[in-house]
Amino acid sequence: MTNEMRALVKAAPTTGLQMQTRPVPEIGADDVLIRVNKTGICGTDIHIWQWDDWAARTVPVPLVTGHEFAGEIVEIGRNVEGLSLGQRCSGEGHLIGRTSRQSRAGKFHLDPETRGIGVNEQGAFAEYLRLPAFNVVPLPDSIDDEIGAILDPLGNAVHTALSFDLLGEDVLITGAGPIGIMAAAVARHAGARNVVITDVNPDRLRLAGQVADVRPVNVVEEDLRDVVAELGMKQGFDVGLEMSGNQAALDQMVEHLVMGGRIALLGIPPGKSPVDWSRIVFKAITIKGVYGREIFETWYKMIAMLENGLDVRRVITHRFTASDYEAGFAAMLSGKSGKVVLDWT
Repeated sequence: MTNEMRALVKAAPTTGLQMQTRPVPEIGADDVLIRVNKTGICGTDIHIWQWDDWAARTVPVPLVTGHEFAGEIVEIGRNVEGLSLGQRCSGEGHLIGRTSRQSRAGKFHLDPETRGIGVNEQGAFAEYLRLPAFNVVPLPDSIDDEIGAILDPLGNAVHTALSFDLLGEDVLITGAGPIGIMAAAVARHAGARNVVITDVNPDRLRLAGQVADVRPVNVVEEDLRDVVAELGMKQGFDVGLEMSGNQAALDQMVEHLVMGGRIALLGIPPGKSPVDWSRIVFKAITIKGVYGREIFETWYKMIAMLENGLDVRRVITHRFTASDYEAGFAAMLSGKSGKVVLDWT
């Protein structure tokens, strides 16, 4: 095996990434080395590409970025058991500590010491990735590398959508980005009765209708009250999944939820937002903040759903070779894409 690899690096505190030659990572006794086959471009990667205030505060330079991936194990640390050379895998990109109360209770996704590959630690936009064996998620043969490369964002969608019981419920999703669209597909798979997704981007809404059995609503052109009446919902929606980070969308969601409705929040507002808490209190609404994936319950559930008919492949709209990464990021920045996948083989 070569000692060098191609990697996409945030090499300087400015816009863009650079393809560089880097040393192949050396693994420790509890790690594996993964040959990366495919990677997905995430909204987080766009923040890093654009080098916004969040990225400047968070990301050390230089850093190999990227955290959505699928590949195969090519080297195993001496303490690792239960994994094998050549095994196909994806992996949890949140690297946790083991000493916090949350971790010791098995609530790994709540560990305050969490660090992210491609954000705080060397990442997956490379031909090889070092990963703790604990974080490896083996892939069944039924899930190919392309889907394996988007399990991280699918996990965000699954964690959010399954925050509440959806069987027979009417669900409103605000924000038709790739995660919102996948959440719509998950909600349908989990037995929701009506699933409505709102946005102002016609391309994203069109994609939502192609991926999932969902009623897309452009809130610039349609009144959500009319859609509620059209679908025969007397009081409104039972569950809301907020994926946009837009305050107006959250306000609209609160307004159209039933008394005692439930909201799962994944979207991150750009700053502080005014909230009409009295409206939330008087409607007895339950709000849950969602971060990442439940480690590893979300992984088990989404793999089971994929093996049992959940189909999100059409959310992938663009595919590029890794050397054509600039076109991949341009597609993401256009606001007209779904998921974008880079091929490193």
